[in-house]
Order: sequence, then C-alpha cells, then structure tokens
Amino acid sequence: MCGICGLVALEGLKDNPASQERVNKMIDSLMHRGPDDTGIDGDYDAVFGMTRLAIRGLSDGKQPIIDTETGVMMACNGEIDNHQELREWLLTRGRPVAQSTDVAVIPGLYLELGDNFVEQLKGAFAIAIWDPRSKKLLLARDRAGERPLFFSVNDGIISFASLISALVSTSEQTFEINEDAVHRYLQSGFFVAPNSPFSNLHKVSPGEIITISTAGIERKRYWQWNTVQTPKKSGSLDAFDTVFRDAVRKQSEVDVDFGLFLSGGLDSSLITAVTKDIRPEKTLTAYSLRFTEASYDEGHYAEQVASTIGVNFVPVWVHPEDFPPTIAKLVRQVGEPLSDPAWVPSALLARRAAQDVRVALVGEGADELFGGYPTYFGAGFAGYYAQLPAPIRTLIRRAVDSWPSSDKKVTIAFLLKRFILGDELDFLGRHILWTSSISPTILKRLGVTPPLMTHSIYSSTEMLNRLQQHDLETSLAEGLLTKADRASMKSALELRAPFLDQEVMEFAATLPENERVQQIKTKVFLKEYALRYLPKEIVYRKKRGLSVPLSSWLREPLYDWAKAKLTSPLLERVGVNPLVAIQLLQEHTQRKADHARPIWTLCVLSEWLEWVSETESHSPTQ
Repeated sequence: MCGICGLVALEGLKDNPASQERVNKMIDSLMHRGPDDTGIDGDYDAVFGMTRLAIRGLSDGKQPIIDTETGVMMACNGEIDNHQELREWLLTRGRPVAQSTDVAVIPGLYLELGDNFVEQLKGAFAIAIWDPRSKKLLLARDRAGERPLFFSVNDGIISFASLISALVSTSEQTFEINEDAVHRYLQSGFFVAPNSPFSNLHKVSPGEIITISTAGIERKRYWQWNTVQTPKKSGSLDAFDTVFRDAVRKQSEVDVDFGLFLSGGLDSSLITAVTKDIRPEKTLTAYSLRFTEASYDEGHYAEQVASTIGVNFVPVWVHPEDFPPTIAKLVRQVGEPLSDPAWVPSALLARRAAQDVRVALVGEGADELFGGYPTYFGAGFAGYYAQLPAPIRTLIRRAVDSWPSSDKKVTIAFLLKRFILGDELDFLGRHILWTSSISPTILKRLGVTPPLMTHSIYSSTEMLNRLQQHDLETSLAEGLLTKADRASMKSALELRAPFLDQEVMEFAATLPENERVQQIKTKVFLKEYALRYLPKEIVYRKKRGLSVPLSSWLREPLYDWAKAKLTSPLLERVGVNPLVAIQLLQEHTQRKADHARPIWTLCVLSEWLEWVSETESHSPTQ
C-alpha cells in the first residue's frame, strides 16, 4: 500500500525543477499513506512520486520503477496477489524481474501485453504508467475499487494522485466545486466515478483503465461484475471452499504482521475462522469496536467469536467526543466529504490496530456479492405494497409516520418508515431512496433539487441481480471502500478484503437467486458454507451492521458542534439553506423527527467547505 502521484506533460514539462517541487509537495501530503519510504523520478516529460507502506519485498520496494531500455515508468499503490505466477511467466518471456516486491512485475507485464496487462493482475491496486515511446499516460484501478486514483488535465498538464487533497492543495490551478456532484453527495453520501467534488478533477472508476494522450482521453472498462448476464448454477460448497481459502491465503501472504477486524457478524467471523485454519501457527489478533450504548454495542459478540476461534481480542471504545476532531482531520487529509458516520469509528479502530500490525483482513463485499441486505427482500415486498390502492397506502403511511422516533439501533419503526418511502418508484429507485443519506423531501426544504431517484424499469426477474450489481458498483466501491481506505490509511494500515478477490466475486455471480435470498432469508449459500467453520449460533445470529448512536449524541454531546457547522454561511456556496439546516437540528432535538443522518451529512459537507476555503486562501492564485 502506498500513495502515488505525478505530473505529465504531453508537450514536455518546460520547468522540470518546478515540477519536481510540486510532486514533492504531493508526496508530503501522502506521507500518512506510506511512512516507510518515498521516491521521486522522471524527466522533462513526466515526474512520478510515491510514499511506501512496506508489505511485501521489504528490502527493495523502491518506486517509481523505470524500465532502463524503454523508459517506461510505473508507480503502483496496492498489492499484486498473483505476482509469483506473473514473475515466472515473465521469466519464460526473457524478462526476469529483479526486485522481490510484488508490484515489480507490472512494467514487464505492460511491455509484453500493452494496455491489456491490467487484465492479468489480481489484487487491490491503483496504477500509473508513463510510456515515453507513445507519449501516453495509463491510469488503472482494481476491479472492486479498493484503491483510489484521481486525475486532472489542465492546460496540457496531467496531474494524478491517490487523494484529492494531494492535487488541490499543491496546485496553482483553480478547482471549481461541482455543485451537481455535491447535491448527489447529499443524497447518496459519496461521489460516484468519474465525478468528484470538483468539476475539473476526476476519479478513475473500479475496473477501468484510462489512456491519456495527444489524441484525448480514452476510458475502457476492462472488468465488470455482471451478475445479470452470468449463467447461474447451484453453488458447490467444496468448490467455493477452494476459491475462498485461496483468496484468504493470498491476501494474508505478507512479510509483516497482520490482524483482523472482527464485528461478530458472519462475514468477519468467517474470515477470522478461515484465516486461523489456514495459518494455525500464527498468533492472530482481532480488533473490534465497542459502544457504551447497549443497543449499538456488538463487541461482546465479537469477543465470543474470538474466544471460540482462538484469536486474541482487542476492544476499541468509541465516544462522542472523538467525532469532531477526527472528522476534521479526515476531511482535510483526504480532501473530500463522506457521509458514513462509521468513518470516524473505523479510523479509531485502524489507529489502534496500526500499533501492532501493518495489514488487517476485513469482511467488505460479502453483503453485496451474496445477498446480505434486508433491502433485497424488502424490494420484493415493496412491489406488492405498491399495488395496494392509493387510499390504503396513504392510511398506512400516516400510521407509520406517527410512530415516535427512537435512539435505539435499527428499530422496527425505522425500518417501516424506510419501507413505505418511494412506493411510486421502480425497485431500483426505491432501493436508492431507502439507502439515501437525505431524502428528496428534505433536500427540497434545503433548497436543493433532488437528483433523479428512478432508473429505467427492469424486469422483475432481474431485480435482485440489478440491486446487487448497483450496490457493488456504487455504495460499496464509492462509499464503504472509500471509508475503509481513508480511515485505515490515516494510520498507515492496509485493509484487505478476501471477498473482493476476483475468483470469489466471479463465483458469487453464478449463484441462483434462491441461494442468495429466499423470502426473508439472506446470504443463504454463504451461511451454509460458514457452518463448516463456525457454530450455528454465530452463523445465524442477527447482525445489523456498524451503526453509530448519532441520534442521541446530536441531542446532547454533539449538539453545539453540529449547530456551529449547520449555521456556517459556507453551505450557501453549494445552494444549501443554513436556516433550514438548523431547523432540522431543532426538530431532531425536539424529537419531532429523526434527522440524524441528514444532519451528519450536512456537518461533514460544512467541514469540507471549510477546508476548501482554507485551501483557497493559501493558494498562490488568490
């Protein structure tokens, strides 16, 4: 894991010392991602930089890597899990790889296969390659989107980096806020590639390779998890065991100590159990979040799982006073807002784990791939609900809306209120509405025109496939994985997600619907498989995901902080009415409604706007 950055000029960098200076500044802004080493190299066409977190090949992992014969230059943030096989193949082609680090296979692979090289890579990565022979820059991102990569083209100069902050805070270029993308952030809580918070700064999509040359910008999707068109067959437990164990083995095959993030739910418990089974000689430690609020705290379940499997257990307690300073640092460090309240606890968990280990295995991806969200079976029930006569639906809505809000975690009232929303939308539109940070009704109050909530109407037989693919490509890739990367790399901790191994994802795409969701049963196949490694009471325990007690905290310990953020005139810069924002806080405090998620989303936006203002005030162009 690293941070990478660089400048490329298709017509040549006229002032190379100034280019080196800017790349060095970008390196400084990425140091938290890779404190073990730095590197900078290049010429009058291109300068690349990197910061390194050493995971494999500890003694000789210097980047950027330049092929001495062709001048092809490469920088990579990530891990290549099949590097040994690729190394052996390159040797048969007369291209021995000198460095022992895994990413050292990339230049030779590119020279052999051209732009198609990325299709042979397995792992989590973001890559930049400059080819001086054809004067083109290649940018590529892994299939699931575990590693980030951003770029900008301005006046013939291409700049790229792992984080937005590295591009914006070091440039004399003016970056204009993309108000439409910010409004979409208010709805979803994240930015979907190619969009970013800035109109002239773009994100490389998951599974995408981008070619930038004098001919322009060419974007190509080299891989997509297309479960809709994948032929289905009943899943073999033995076949999946081989695939999944191989994924865990490859991702835990590192030259440093590693641990596990354990919530006590199925996914992280399964990874912990399989890892322990594969590496019985290792002393493993699991890290888990704890809350003093009983309905939110599942750490005691995690501790039971750790004891059952036989790994050490380290609890990390989360308190409301952690939130204001942590979110301020996170936003400024990465340069983008993210509305998931779990961003802060995830950063605290990573900070503690980083005291002991360099890598942690996590359970991200299992819900999207194997059908784990209640919204998946809820979408089917909602279809029947939408067929009820309008007067009956109106009566039901009024009855549900009258239920008082609760500070407890995921109550029946909360689920029902979400369920009745969007009954006039198609299933994908309802799903987007259910999972949104701020509803269209509240957006309108704030003065924001809501983005479209519905898509083309698909066949109901495709419903589950479409929902899972949507979640994998949006809320997982752009939301959950963004949270995981930014939270962990704040403390130079690499997270690896075995469920996002290519073979695991492609296996999941073949499962028929009834092996993913059956009526109100979720993750049917995965739970059956997990019984090989875990007791039944762990496999079938109800798990509601990581949630934060924001509802109660915003009424008391975080009230003054939230009020200060919501009254900021900076919100008007993106078309948000601060008077309405503070009204939402008052309604929430008076228990007229539960506005916790909209309030938090607006507070994080306000924090980001403060960073933008600070950056602009220090810009040489101001």
